[in-house]
Amino acid sequence: MNLREEFLRLLETDIEFRYTVAGYLGFSEILKRLDKIEEEQVKLREDFNREMTRIWNEISKLREGFNELRKEQIKLREDFNKMLKEITSINIRLNRVEKTLEKLTVDIEEEARSIIKHRLKEMNIEIEVSSLVLPDLELNVYGASSDFCIIGEASVRANIGLLNELLDKFEKLKANYPSMLRKENMLVIYTSLALPELIEKAKEKHIWVLKATGNIVKA
Repeated sequence: MNLREEFLRLLETDIEFRYTVAGYLGFSEILKRLDKIEEEQVKLREDFNREMTRIWNEISKLREGFNELRKEQIKLREDFNKMLKEITSINIRLNRVEKTLEKLTVDIEEEARSIIKHRLKEMNIEIEVSSLVLPDLELNVYGASSDFCIIGEASVRANIGLLNELLDKFEKLKANYPSMLRKENMLVIYTSLALPELIEKAKEKHIWVLKATGNIVKA
């Protein structure tokens, strides 16, 4: 190895030799600063790598959490769709029930008027029986002649509440529409099923209760 090669090798490998040569050349202080800068760069790089590792770990955790939330969101959407289908199905069934009840109500009101008219005729009372609609009350059954008036309600199932409602409407007629009443006024309830407490009070109040096949409480 010649002198030049040995000199270069020592510069690369021997720090003291490099400082000595630099001192002679006036670069000693510069080399020390450069070495310090290099050490700081290494430290900064290590800190940067540690911080990036931490950040990527946090990002991975967030990604995992996001994936879990997305799975939960998908499940909630599926549950909501199932619930929506069930609600739709319930609404369809309720609409059918409402239509059925509406038809039953209309049917029993028409049936009530027809049968009551027939029964009155058997009692030698001939009047037209219809409904009555006034601003503050409605009656399923109403008919009047010169001296007789029939006032009533019709329901598939009749409880004492229906009887009390009929009595209230009769009092309103007396107070607000006396011209709709006559010398003889008969209260009537037409029903397919009369509950026991209604029957007892109907007897007490002399209210006629009947169904298609006959009297439940005689007029």
